[in-house]
Amino acid sequence: QVQLVESGGGLVQPGGSLRLSCAASGSSFSIHVWGWYRQAPGKQRELVATLTSGGSTDYADSVKGRFTISDDSAKNTVYLQMNSLRPNDTAVYYCQAYYVGRYYWGQGTQVTVSA
Repeated sequence: QVQLVESGGGLVQPGGSLRLSCAASGSSFSIHVWGWYRQAPGKQRELVATLTSGGSTDYADSVKGRFTISDDSAKNTVYLQMNSLRPNDTAVYYCQAYYVGRYYWGQGTQVTVSA
């Protein structure tokens, strides 16, 4: 059973930066695919970024050029560096891991972008 623990959310002004972290425990091998999702109030959860074990990344159009997903395989941790944050980036951000045929989710971390 894989457990994911996220950290790094908070309140930031427009134009600011935050880095989210998500650490996996309970896996014997590296996570196959990492993903970051977000859900704003009243909206569906949406994909933000993905990272495969081979190093391939993909981003939602709304965050391209501003967000970067990366990992530290030795720590089994994924990061989401968020720059040039906008008020409409405000959401609960969730980490997802695909491992041995199953998807696992973190508990979510709140990101609020406001002046």
